[in-house]
Amino acid sequence: MTVDRILTTHVGSLLRPESILPSLLAMERGESVEREAFEAVLRDVVADVVRRQVETGLDIVDDGEMGKPGWITYSYERIGGIEPIVVRGREEVLVPAGQPEDDLSPSQLYTDVHYKHEDDEEGVTWACTGPLSYDPTLVERDIANLRAALEGHDVVDAFIPAVAPGSMYWIRNEHYVTDEEFVFAFADVLREEYRRIVDAGFLVSVDDAVMWHKLATIRVSGGTYEDYVAWAEPRIEALNHALRGIPPERVRYHLCSGSGHTPHTQDPELHEIIDLVLRVNARYLQIEQANARHEHEWCIWEDVPLPDDKVVVPGVVTHQTMMVEHPKLVAQRLVRLAKLVGRDRVMAGTDCGFAQDGPTRRVPEFTQWAKLRSLVEGARLASERLWP
Repeated sequence: MTVDRILTTHVGSLLRPESILPSLLAMERGESVEREAFEAVLRDVVADVVRRQVETGLDIVDDGEMGKPGWITYSYERIGGIEPIVVRGREEVLVPAGQPEDDLSPSQLYTDVHYKHEDDEEGVTWACTGPLSYDPTLVERDIANLRAALEGHDVVDAFIPAVAPGSMYWIRNEHYVTDEEFVFAFADVLREEYRRIVDAGFLVSVDDAVMWHKLATIRVSGGTYEDYVAWAEPRIEALNHALRGIPPERVRYHLCSGSGHTPHTQDPELHEIIDLVLRVNARYLQIEQANARHEHEWCIWEDVPLPDDKVVVPGVVTHQTMMVEHPKLVAQRLVRLAKLVGRDRVMAGTDCGFAQDGPTRRVPEFTQWAKLRSLVEGARLASERLWP
């Protein structure tokens, strides 16, 4: 698209209102909900969140993922062949050398630990127990709700988030012969979701948060960078397999080093994974660059040429702090990046979602919208400098 200003968007997930939270929590626990009543509330909630995004001034909007219990767990209702299983025992918790286990939680380390309990306690995890299949009912519902909510509003574009095959990392493989076969099976079923979103006229926004912080997980467990590459390359190939036939200009690719309010001392550097990121058949690269751990990495483009067919969508406001970024700071972040890669190849975005699952609230609701307003105002200020 031809633009004469910095366009604005966000990663996708926004805070869910109280009217829909009980149903989302019940769905995540596998409990039944009164479906007709839920769907009616959901339509109203999506209409409201789209209206608020438009009023805030965002150019490219979504449904806020209002109907999804979580950015990964939403797939449980759509993909056949996976189910919860009861497990016993204690799974190993990985901690950096020299740091006692009691001082760090799994979430602080971003390790692949899904349950932790004593030997005589039960836990639940999810497993692939048969061939994977896809039910399009709910993605078609999301498409219909977003389309209806957009009526009467003037936006540049709209998107729907969807999980990447490589980020289905906590599903145990108890059916497919090899790990690669397992990952590509997810790619095949998710391709149907991607395809339906794009065919409906929306951008597909692929969430692949695991791709970045998995390097930390491997290192903490004693692995090497080469081990990470061996893990990551098939998952990039699987994602491109899922995106085959979809125009790259209709694809956004989001990655981050994990959204939790934790020290992030184990986070890898962006330069360690950028070659893999650039292989993805997506035009728009959504990369966190507004928080204190990763803001410095905007200058990676001094050393790494940005391919002509890519647009960088840096986080210019972050969920990692409740302090609202000043619009002038947002403008500074955008202008300095635009001077490196070109004003036409920068878009203003967020580090990550504000609510990766239903009950999560990374910031209060007021702060969420204040940050998005600051993002919009900062992009306006940057545009005045870049298009004088």
